[in-house]
Amino acid sequence: MKVSSSKEKILKQIREALSNPVPLPFPKSEGTTSVFKKPQAEELEIIFAEEFTKLLGKFAFCVNESDAKNQIKELIRQQKWSNVYCIEKQFSDLLNPKEFPEVNQSSLPDCDAAITSCHYLIARTGAIVMSSAQESGRTVSAYTPVHICIAYVDQLVFDTRDALKGLKNKYGNNLPSFITFAAGPSRTADIEKTLVVGVHGPKEVYLFLIDKPTEI
Repeated sequence: MKVSSSKEKILKQIREALSNPVPLPFPKSEGTTSVFKKPQAEELEIIFAEEFTKLLGKFAFCVNESDAKNQIKELIRQQKWSNVYCIEKQFSDLLNPKEFPEVNQSSLPDCDAAITSCHYLIARTGAIVMSSAQESGRTVSAYTPVHICIAYVDQLVFDTRDALKGLKNKYGNNLPSFITFAAGPSRTADIEKTLVVGVHGPKEVYLFLIDKPTEI
């Protein structure tokens, strides 16, 4: 097959370019440093709370696990939920079934709300980082009508790159098959540019941030 002279000329230029790569004119633009100023560690919870609530998330700060337990119990009572889904052992132990009869392992599609953990909280974007490696898997936070996430202050990071670095350090080359960054309740404006909440996921997202773990 005969190659046209114009095509051969282009291929020749490509071969020459590959054999003589041009150095990057702005090497520092390759993401080696963040363009955002990193705040002090004690400011992360304030920044996260502000960004999370902007995204229609509902934030609650808890001084310890006992405080979180009381606040969640009051939330369930106020909302009159009769079926709260929770299969993660650390929280099923925290929320004693005798005190929280609504918390059980019944069917996810029938629940009023579900409780999960997370890997990280990203302060700059107000996002919750979760993955398929958690006990609750990849479906709970997406399929439940109300998502309740419990996290600790030491899970706060400033930016997305910090969360990804942490996951890489933890899992190495065996990263979870699914990693999600949930920023508040699901929402879309596809229909006539009108914001609709809860179309592709939970209608409400609660985040209980615990300062220090304590014995219950």
